[in-house]
Amino acid sequence: MTFVVLVATLLAVVFVLLLPKKYAIASILVVVFLTPAGQQILVGGLHFYVIRIIILAGVLRLLSVKLITGKPLFAGGLNSFDKAFCLWAFARGIAGMLLYRQIGAVVNQFAFWQDAFGSYFLFRHFLQDGEDVHRTVKVFVPVATILAVCMFYEHVTRVNVFSYFNGYAIVPWIRNGMVRAQGASANSITAGVIGATLLPLFFWLWKSGKARSWGMIGLAASTIISVTSLASTPITGFLAGILALCLWPIRKHMKEVRWSIVLVVLGLALVMKAPVWFVITRINIAGGEGWDRANLIDQTIRHFSDWWLWGTNNNSKWGYFTWDQCNQFAAEGLQGGLTTLVLFVLILRRGFGRIGQCMKLLEGDRQEWFFWCLGTGLFAHIIVFLGVDYFDQTRTLWFLFLAMISVATSSILSAAPVAEPQIEEGLVNWQIASASLYSGKQRSNVFPLKNAQPFKPGSSYMRKLDK
Repeated sequence: MTFVVLVATLLAVVFVLLLPKKYAIASILVVVFLTPAGQQILVGGLHFYVIRIIILAGVLRLLSVKLITGKPLFAGGLNSFDKAFCLWAFARGIAGMLLYRQIGAVVNQFAFWQDAFGSYFLFRHFLQDGEDVHRTVKVFVPVATILAVCMFYEHVTRVNVFSYFNGYAIVPWIRNGMVRAQGASANSITAGVIGATLLPLFFWLWKSGKARSWGMIGLAASTIISVTSLASTPITGFLAGILALCLWPIRKHMKEVRWSIVLVVLGLALVMKAPVWFVITRINIAGGEGWDRANLIDQTIRHFSDWWLWGTNNNSKWGYFTWDQCNQFAAEGLQGGLTTLVLFVLILRRGFGRIGQCMKLLEGDRQEWFFWCLGTGLFAHIIVFLGVDYFDQTRTLWFLFLAMISVATSSILSAAPVAEPQIEEGLVNWQIASASLYSGKQRSNVFPLKNAQPFKPGSSYMRKLDK
């Protein structure tokens, strides 16, 4: 770890330990996403990357909060989404230990648990309500802007600015004579993913009207990051996010849209000579063929018996380039078996399910747009999962995004059951429920942005509950 990165990391540790949550989380985002990937301190064979050092400080803060104040660490307590995440992380760690059965594998999987549980629950603690989510997205704007400027400079001059903080020159990838900018990330693909998946959240900033200028800057930054990476995977995710945002007018007909996609896939399977997943090879946006991605999916399915129990380490022998687990879904199966893959899909399913429930409850309300953008961001992540597995800053970004989903949806769903109708002398009486829902304590838990008005009888939210 270079001296500059060490100083920045130590400052982030101090901020995490001592400063209010809004400043603490801002310091984490700045240091993690604006320092070169791979910076670490090696202690007795243990690799302490930047995020792991910050997580250790975060654990100390959580323990002090619990022991000194006794206050709950997580807003609303643990919900079904949190539990699904815990099951996935636990299953993947255990599978890794059973697969290799070596002390080194145990150490490696404990490090994975530190990354997964530590990052997720640290962000879960810092994000207590919708205002914290809004503030965090705003913090990403200057971070993405710095990345965009540096990646554009790298794309034009072939000089990676982050080399000066890395201790050695970062040699850029070249495709067809053009630089594939990677910024502070491990490669150009994961760098572009950061911009592609942040696009829907920046669009929400612009759409909300609370930070329109911030949103416009963020949209420009995410576009530059995605394009200068010159990688098909993030650019495809970027375009998928735009497409999903454009589906807002038909949001009430998404069931029909999903079935249409299923029918299209079945139709392609009938007419294509190759398996349907080889349609990936037809997507050539930035010069990449995509054959290695399609072949990995194909070989993973063909060798199901090799990995279904707790994964495999023989995938490199399946054929050309199958050593590269450049697909998140394949990586989940190959590193954790069928159980881990199913639990990973369960996280995605619950994420979309909770977002959909919130949209139904908020139908016609301005906040409905936020959840649509949140669902769009989740969809963009799924699209890029087809071409990359997260391992550098993108892993931290994914855990943060999941924490946002948990916090944003729990504040709405936890309040909704309070407004159940009370039966009194054969009539539906909303007075008791309304008094409980609109009390000062409950009002603070509902998701609105700062100074937003609480739900009132006769509002779109209450009309939906009346139905």
